[in-house]
Amino acid sequence: MYLSSFLSLHTLWVTVSSVMQHYPSVWGHYDVCKTQIYTEEGKVWDYMACQPEARDMIKYVKVTLDPPDITCGDPPETFCAMGNPYMCNNECDASTQELAHPPELMFDLEGRHPSTFWQSTTWKDYPKPLHVNITLSWNKTIELTDNIVITFESGRPDQMILEKSLDYGRTWQPYQYYATDCLDAFHMDPKSVRDLSQHTVLEIICTEEYSTGYMTNSKIIHFEIKDRFAFFAGPRLHNMASLYGQLDTTKKLRDFFTVTDLRIRLLRPATGEIYVDEQHLARYFYAISDIRVYGRCKCNLHATGCKEENKRLLCECEHNTTGPDCGKCKKNYQGRPWSPGSYLPIPKGTANICIPSISSIGTNVCDNELLHCQNGGTCINNVRCQCPPAYTGILCEKLKCERDPGGCSQNSGQGAISQRPLLLLTALLGAIGLCIC
Repeated sequence: MYLSSFLSLHTLWVTVSSVMQHYPSVWGHYDVCKTQIYTEEGKVWDYMACQPEARDMIKYVKVTLDPPDITCGDPPETFCAMGNPYMCNNECDASTQELAHPPELMFDLEGRHPSTFWQSTTWKDYPKPLHVNITLSWNKTIELTDNIVITFESGRPDQMILEKSLDYGRTWQPYQYYATDCLDAFHMDPKSVRDLSQHTVLEIICTEEYSTGYMTNSKIIHFEIKDRFAFFAGPRLHNMASLYGQLDTTKKLRDFFTVTDLRIRLLRPATGEIYVDEQHLARYFYAISDIRVYGRCKCNLHATGCKEENKRLLCECEHNTTGPDCGKCKKNYQGRPWSPGSYLPIPKGTANICIPSISSIGTNVCDNELLHCQNGGTCINNVRCQCPPAYTGILCEKLKCERDPGGCSQNSGQGAISQRPLLLLTALLGAIGLCIC
């Protein structure tokens, strides 16, 4: 019997140790908004910061072209082959599916041969500039998590600007300039992201790395999100805790990777040379076969889900918050001002949940669903929370030391977290009829 109990205890401890070993990496992804934990008073809700999983945001994008009639094919016209700019017998015809190049072909699945692509009219009105604005709109605030990648089926443009908006297209600001000659095009010295640092990561640069002519192996333009993350998280992004800490404490840094809209401003097509060949203007046009944008819905660390409803993305808010971005407290949960969640302290962050309004408390301060007493507090007859010595507030959501002149030490209020392995072990032991004596 004792041997059997010992083996059961050993197996149980291995299981608990395995769970706790992976605890930082699991919670570090912020993929859970709340969980039930065991305390001496029983099961309670433990709230934490949370965010949706990153996804392919192009699935939800709306694209707009300016001018609206810039797509080739109406009327039909001929253009020069990509590989041979002097073979000008290719045709673009919007009325024939096999010869049409509409905007939606910027986003269709690639891998087919020949590849499909959107194409503009040719530069037939030279020397009038051939300008095209491509606007990508989500009607939702999103946080970018990977490089923006644009694949040109034509040569990459001689001049281009990538812009962003944070207010649904009302105002715009540059993200990056691209040119074959930055000084001539934008009066800026050429730079690459490798020239930046933690202190200059928000600098808007002009790069010449992605502006070449008709070369089949040079079709892609990047806006390097991950290279900027690497200044804080290391070359292979292993230290995400450092990046999360910076995003949490530096508002401008977090806003830098946040957008509602992107705009690609094509200012001059690829010429591959200093002078434009006016005898063969059908050589010059824009063609894009693929655009990739990866990110997550911005939910202010109050949701792990983001759903599409009536062709609009909406956060599935928790922590008693509501709104498209979980940007306000629910009705009757305005007992303190709304606040976004926090990535800190690593690894589970701070939920900053909305609490009941004083006027709505009545006789139901706490219950067994949404209004669990926090931080180990006990619900007494649904009318009040009995808090542990270190905590106070309607739901035991505040540290008492916050009211002291000296504030809270770094380790204040962490007792519940440090006791979790033992409490979890005690609960599991109880389930098999053992005890630690």
